[in-house]
Amino acid sequence: MPETSRGNKVRELRKQARLTQAELGTAVGVSRQSIVSTEKGDYAPSVYLALRLARTLGTTVEELFPLNPEGLP
Repeated sequence: MPETSRGNKVRELRKQARLTQAELGTAVGVSRQSIVSTEKGDYAPSVYLALRLARTLGTTVEELFPLNPEGLP
């Protein structure tokens, strides 16, 4: 299943930044498992975590977590 099919681009952008899940977790203040769950779409991050992820990955929250065509997450 492509990374963006579950509703976010965290994995894609993390890999582009050449960060491991653990490194990204440390950078944003969460566990590696939280990053795994976020990448899979099993966990919806708080607004604050989404902002930290976007900043760390050099993007915006809207780019990182795009809405589907119906405007729903």
